[in-house]
Amino acid sequence: MAHGKTPKPTACLALADGTIFYGMGFGATGETVAELCFNTAMTGYQEIMTDPSYAGQVVTFTFPHIGNTGVNPEDDETADPVAEGMVVKWDPTAASSWRSTEELTTWLVKRGRIGMGGIDTRRLTRAIRQQGAPHVALAHDPDGNFDIAALVQKARSFQGLEGQDLARHVTCAQSYQWNEMRWAWPQGYAPQTAPRRKVVAIDFGAKRNILRCLASAGCEVTVLPASATAEDVLALRPDGVFLSNGPGDPAATGVYAVPMIKGILATDLPVFGICLGHQMLALALGAKTIKMNHGHHGANHPVKAIETGKVEITSMNHGFTVDSQSLPDGVVETHVSLFDGSNCGIRIADRPVFSVQYHPEASPGPQDSYYLFERFAQAMDARTSIAG
Repeated sequence: MAHGKTPKPTACLALADGTIFYGMGFGATGETVAELCFNTAMTGYQEIMTDPSYAGQVVTFTFPHIGNTGVNPEDDETADPVAEGMVVKWDPTAASSWRSTEELTTWLVKRGRIGMGGIDTRRLTRAIRQQGAPHVALAHDPDGNFDIAALVQKARSFQGLEGQDLARHVTCAQSYQWNEMRWAWPQGYAPQTAPRRKVVAIDFGAKRNILRCLASAGCEVTVLPASATAEDVLALRPDGVFLSNGPGDPAATGVYAVPMIKGILATDLPVFGICLGHQMLALALGAKTIKMNHGHHGANHPVKAIETGKVEITSMNHGFTVDSQSLPDGVVETHVSLFDGSNCGIRIADRPVFSVQYHPEASPGPQDSYYLFERFAQAMDARTSIAG
């Protein structure tokens, strides 16, 4: 290879502490300001970029081969990317998958999301672990012209995710029905044509695959916006209520969601929550949530089910956690992270109300945690048989 000049950087990542990373930009051009996190998953970059829980965040991928399976419409977790941008070690590789319909770089351009490659993601990940999730400005300029002082100032001015109700930005505008089930060979996504239970799912930023898992568990799913009241939910006469994942500070979203959840808890309906839904169920029960240093983001997180002793390999994406020391009497801790001991699940001692911090629908185990959807279905069946 001929020796030439190193190409001029076309992307810049400025941290609020003044640290600067240069690299090569791809995807959309421009600037974005966000919190920076890292994700350790080896697959699923498209699902990660379209997961509403990543609102307000730029994702650093610790796995270097990003782009190798391309993108396709079936793998979107919501209609458009929600993560603000992506940082990777190597420039995205060409797509090599029979399911691919588009290159990652083209997909990012169309959807206005910035990518940056060619930087030392190990060093960046270490900085996030040691200092906590930093506020950053990410810029992509094909001419390589950057006002570094201005970018650092923008990163410092970012208000952060604490106190931010981001669920209202990613929730659905109006209610809708969902009947698509989990992907299966060879037909792909098939509709649920014989549902046996009615579920109302509250959309704080719901991933499509969660709704598919509910449909695969025999549920007719009605999705309501995050602002729905307990009266809105109960008017649909559901057999159970699901609280979805989502972004931002649970305490901020809880200002209007907790009264709704308390109204549901005043009935005997089974309740199941995931991620943000788990945190807000905990708030409704009287516990507290706290901001984590750098959060949990990845597809290889070991979680122990306390009551069985089994360890599940789970997928996680959260920057806040339930303070297990604050759980009131009658609320049982059911799961804990084997990485740091943080809370990963709760249930009410004598009622079919439970939630988990991780994502059972993301199939990292791959099926370690599907039992949670079955448990929810069985709780609805038990209530129906008693009522009957």
